[in-house]
Amino acid sequence: MLHLLQIDLKKLTSYRTFWVICGLYFVTLAVATASGMEFLKWLARMFEDFGQEINIDRIPLYHFPDVWLNLIWFSGWFKIVLAIMVVISVTNEYSYRTLRQNIIDGMSRAEFVTSKVLTNVLLSIISVAMIFFIGLVTGLIYSPTQAYESILTDVDFFLAYFLEIFFFLSYTLMISVLIQRAGLSIIVVLLSQMIELIITVNINEDIPWLVPYFPMRSLWNLIECPYPRYAFQEIKDYLDPLSFAIVAGWTIVFNLVAYRKIKKSDI
Repeated sequence: MLHLLQIDLKKLTSYRTFWVICGLYFVTLAVATASGMEFLKWLARMFEDFGQEINIDRIPLYHFPDVWLNLIWFSGWFKIVLAIMVVISVTNEYSYRTLRQNIIDGMSRAEFVTSKVLTNVLLSIISVAMIFFIGLVTGLIYSPTQAYESILTDVDFFLAYFLEIFFFLSYTLMISVLIQRAGLSIIVVLLSQMIELIITVNINEDIPWLVPYFPMRSLWNLIECPYPRYAFQEIKDYLDPLSFAIVAGWTIVFNLVAYRKIKKSDI
């Protein structure tokens, strides 16, 4: 398994685009998630100019345990950058015939797909580790309470965050294998949520029970936006087993479809 991961990483690291996109993703993610307090300070200064005052200490953006869910939900928006890298990685296999060469050299088609899946797992783990580190550091700086129990509360959402990233990268892998063209694959991935939204809006009145089972909708239900709680609204601050199971199920389907396509294709 490790050997397959090393093979795929060796190919990826030979692309300059890989380093550019990775750098863009992790730098942007770090700056965006860690600068929330500076944004609140800027917002407070803006309101002061209009004669109003905002007490930013009443917005526990980086307080334990709120920090975990706040950062996890916000950082989920950046997964599209990783998805673009997956598209380029997979479609380059077809453009440069490296997939064919790997098969000629003795790699099975199942091993090829496994190498891509393992890379997606690694990228998901790195994303989780990065958000955990940022949340821990900012929480220790800004949180008024640093009790052990408070720090550990809601950390189970990191499992959901891992699944969210891995789900989306698996979906991107499937689309890239099916289309085999970088530009068109990126467009389809970018428009997927909009296309699904149009479908679900039209069927919501007739078969509303089916809507939560759509892939992108199930992903939205996995980790809901936490910020409404600061307006005295209730939010779902727990992992829903059904939502988790639906997302996990779709993730398996995506990878199986990618494998099936490669297994049956004439490369």
